[in-house]
Amino acid sequence: MRRVLEDEQYQVSILQEGRDAFARVKTQLPDLLILDLKLGEISGQDILKRLKDDHVTADIPVIVYTAAVLEAEEVTWLISSDPRRYYGVHVVQKPFELENLLSLVEQVLNEPVR
Repeated sequence: MRRVLEDEQYQVSILQEGRDAFARVKTQLPDLLILDLKLGEISGQDILKRLKDDHVTADIPVIVYTAAVLEAEEVTWLISSDPRRYYGVHVVQKPFELENLLSLVEQVLNEPVR
């Protein structure tokens, strides 16, 4: 995924540990966050909720991806239950085609900021 995004001239920063994710996102303020829901010590859902609860990070668009069907359904339910709070959050289930991810990245980066 990283190589494909960099080949398309996107600047990519990767975090290996979920526990540092919120602080790093808040410091770097990326244009887009691609978030795996399986992060070890902390869940991607917890990071997503924290990002959307903080006024500094709430407007950062997020593409959430997972292989777990139940987790994908839970995040989809979160988005539909509070679309204002989770505006700009998209769910992608593994396996996915990298070309489809690239299309979604382009779409998300071109969406108007609220």
